[in-house]
Amino acid sequence: MPIKPRSARQLPLLPLLLLRPMCAALWLLSLSGCDWQSGTEQAPGAELSKEAIATRNALPEDVFKGELNGQSAHLLLHDCEVFSVQMLPGGEVQWESVLAPEPYPFPTACERQSMKFDSGSLTVTLGRRALGAGGCCASGGTYSSTDGRRWKKIS
Repeated sequence: MPIKPRSARQLPLLPLLLLRPMCAALWLLSLSGCDWQSGTEQAPGAELSKEAIATRNALPEDVFKGELNGQSAHLLLHDCEVFSVQMLPGGEVQWESVLAPEPYPFPTACERQSMKFDSGSLTVTLGRRALGAGGCCASGGTYSSTDGRRWKKIS
């Protein structure tokens, strides 16, 4: 008994339905290797520093870019510490610590951090929890600054 060829209308529907999502998935995977940067070109073969990667991946609520006391400021909240960020060529950055909680004699982890700008003043809350201890916070507090350099502890 000879095998009859199927017409286009008799093809199984399931492979055709899976074709479009599979193509979309392959397209997304091809994009995953791309390194999108905002306006800076990275030198071929150069890897970004951990600071540059952290700056690029920072949440919007952890970044302040604006004017403080008449001066341009770019501040980043990272691991319960505030850094002044300077953009460098090639996608690199330079961080300078401008606020960190007081040292604690035992290991700690960042439990809470927030940054809020209101009426020309930046308010930052930092809280580090001692490892192995419950609750928060072994060190930290709420600080305020009008220039991003000098901080006053308010609680």
